[in-house]
Amino acid sequence: MALTVSAFQQLIRDRYYATDSARGTPGTFMWFIEEVGELATALQDNAPGKSPTPEQRANLEEEFADVIAWVTTLANIHGVDLERALTKYTDPTRVEGVKQ
Repeated sequence: MALTVSAFQQLIRDRYYATDSARGTPGTFMWFIEEVGELATALQDNAPGKSPTPEQRANLEEEFADVIAWVTTLANIHGVDLERALTKYTDPTRVEGVKQ
């Protein structure tokens, strides 16, 4: 079954909103940054040319999921509808070029 952005955001809201909103933006942002650091480490372990172990590969996937969950939490705290926000990338009149 496919998972939509809206469904994922609702799942995170249902499970964690009370705790996350009580913690507030500064504390939640710190958790997010910690997960970004863990993702950075996992990316190094899985860098092109390396031969990651199955455990390192599984960890990489987990860290990507954690980063997405924490950014979703921040969006929930601030009332941002991520699916609507992501139309920035799906509306061909808004997306131009690439960053170098």
